[in-house]
Amino acid sequence: MGTRSQNSVLVLVTIIATMAVAVTPVVVQSLPFGLAIQGLGDGVTTNAESLRAIRVTAARDSDLDRVVVTLDDQSLATRRDGSRLILPPLKIDDGAHTLLARLPNEVPGLPDAEVSRRFSVDNTPPELSFQPIEITDPRKPVTLRGTAKGADKVTVQGEEVKVNEFGNFTVTLPTPPAKIEIGAQDAAGNRAAGRVPVHARHPGMRAVHMSGQAWTAPALRDPVLQMARNGLIDTIELDIKDESGEVGYASQVPLAKEIGAAKNYYDLNGVVEQLHRAGIRVVGRLVAFRDPILARASWESGQHDRVVQNAAGQPWAGGYGDYAFTNFANREVRDYNIALATEAARAGFDDILYDYVRRPEGPIEQLRFPGLTGTPEQGITDFLTESRNAVRAEGAYLGASVFGIAVSRPTQIGQDITEMARKVDYIAPMIYPSHWGSGEYGVSDPESQPLEITQRSLAAFAEKAAGTQSVIIPWIQAFSMRVHYGRDQIRAQLDGARANGIDSFLLWNASCKYDPADLAP
Repeated sequence: MGTRSQNSVLVLVTIIATMAVAVTPVVVQSLPFGLAIQGLGDGVTTNAESLRAIRVTAARDSDLDRVVVTLDDQSLATRRDGSRLILPPLKIDDGAHTLLARLPNEVPGLPDAEVSRRFSVDNTPPELSFQPIEITDPRKPVTLRGTAKGADKVTVQGEEVKVNEFGNFTVTLPTPPAKIEIGAQDAAGNRAAGRVPVHARHPGMRAVHMSGQAWTAPALRDPVLQMARNGLIDTIELDIKDESGEVGYASQVPLAKEIGAAKNYYDLNGVVEQLHRAGIRVVGRLVAFRDPILARASWESGQHDRVVQNAAGQPWAGGYGDYAFTNFANREVRDYNIALATEAARAGFDDILYDYVRRPEGPIEQLRFPGLTGTPEQGITDFLTESRNAVRAEGAYLGASVFGIAVSRPTQIGQDITEMARKVDYIAPMIYPSHWGSGEYGVSDPESQPLEITQRSLAAFAEKAAGTQSVIIPWIQAFSMRVHYGRDQIRAQLDGARANGIDSFLLWNASCKYDPADLAP
């Protein structure tokens, strides 16, 4: 070839190179790079709820306004959210589906950008089945057996457990909680949850009340121990925290030490060991919200919300003296009482029995409970729910002492018997004959008619607690007011309880003096 031919080749190459330089920038600028579907893999199985996490993105935000999203060839009304598109709520049936995002090409004749996901939807959650659990000793391990059909993962009390090919699982807990929480999840992300009630039927008791200081006095303690040795009683109820706000032992609860409530009347672990060694159950009475020590310390330190107040915003007194009642709606007050309850339960107390688990008497419009939402009755019930979970975790039963009038007048003191019975293992009504007014339950003189008033009032309590797992264990009057109360009056009350099928009792005498003859056969 000559020079002319070589020049022709160079011209041709130059023309081709020039065309490439001229066309390439246009194509690069119009190509829709970066179109993506996020939150959904290809070929996966998922559920409709998980589809809410899907997002569509593009390299250039300006392109999002032109993106078309379809589900099974049906356009979706997407919503722009910054640099992404959000899908509308999808009601999608089980089965196979295709999600497509398409960005039309701005250059005529060039293909659109498309990205798709083929997936399957499974909206059916795992099927949980289990049986309620009955226990006789809250300090012994409990075994739960259940089935979770279709589940890939099962948790019990937040911990994952093994599931066999049939969906069966078995787990043993060291101590039985009030309820066992179960969760199950399948491969599609569907979840199921269940609560297994753990019914702990209280064994009953024949008990007498002892204060912390009374326990330190041999003249009061020894006769009670002899009553137990003679088989007249099987349980001693000992104050954890009393009406004065004093804690009877050297509590390690920080707030008890801070406010000077922790005393050293008895050794916490020592007394439990002594009584258990003698075959005696020990119940801890914990006066919850009548607490002058905590109330005064809280008010004087500026923590007024811990204290029940009157309409003027000052500490409520009523007939109980200054700084009488703490506020059951206050988180710190609740935590303080629960901490004492769990401390005693951990030391081996068989039961925690709350007293003054109520609001003060008086017109509700004259009282202020800072932080309360809802009614006082609901607030008290919520507190018992929290307490039961905490106390049961330490292996103890939970009881609540209640006013006799609460069975028919719950709003007067904030005690709804039916609701409370659902949250505790037993209700302990204080149905002292001397405390009833004339004509109650058709009894003209209740104090002089202990059999009639006890039988009729306990029948009302039994009716309110029917259908719950709680038993009724009444407080029996072992003290005298206008009428002398001795063997005959005490036995009349016990007979009134037995007429309702109740063999358990708690004898109350504030002086902690008891006559064995009152219980002798």
